[in-house]
Amino acid sequence: MATSDITIVLASRSPRRRQLVADLGFAVRFVDIDVDEIVPEGTAPRDIPLHLAKLKSQGYSAPIAADELLVTADTVVVHGDTVLGKPHSADEAFSMLRMLSGDRHQVYTGVCVRGSDRQECFVERTDVYFRQLSDETIMHYVNQGTCMDKAGAYGIQEWIGMVGVERIDGCYYNVVGLPVAKLYETITHL
Repeated sequence: MATSDITIVLASRSPRRRQLVADLGFAVRFVDIDVDEIVPEGTAPRDIPLHLAKLKSQGYSAPIAADELLVTADTVVVHGDTVLGKPHSADEAFSMLRMLSGDRHQVYTGVCVRGSDRQECFVERTDVYFRQLSDETIMHYVNQGTCMDKAGAYGIQEWIGMVGVERIDGCYYNVVGLPVAKLYETITHL
């Protein structure tokens, strides 16, 4: 199927994911899916986003047309064995960023691409290395207020990424919220 013949049905409220998919050049339709994001106890941190992406895909009950592909995704930040979701307060955001400061962590994104008669799911991993950040630097970023809707309390594309990220191993866009190169490959070969 040619890319011009595909409409992506993106089930995500994330403005970053919506922009990334729109930038791929496909026709895009955005939908919301409400599912209880319950993860079975004992699930390995790297398996959580794939489990949630599959759960979201299963939560979409409308028919998928032959020229449509449903895309669902979830991203988690993992430091050691600790999964860092979205912070619930400025204090929690500060604590998360202090934990990541001067250390390496992983960003995992699980993605499911489902057509009317086929499905492919995958997980992308990126290692992110933060410089040592002062409490003042962390507080400056937290006070900007943009960290609250992001796993791990940061956006690599924001100020903190520019001054705090020393390097990454893997896909930059995965850290933004969607591994678009792998997604594009999956879409065009499904």
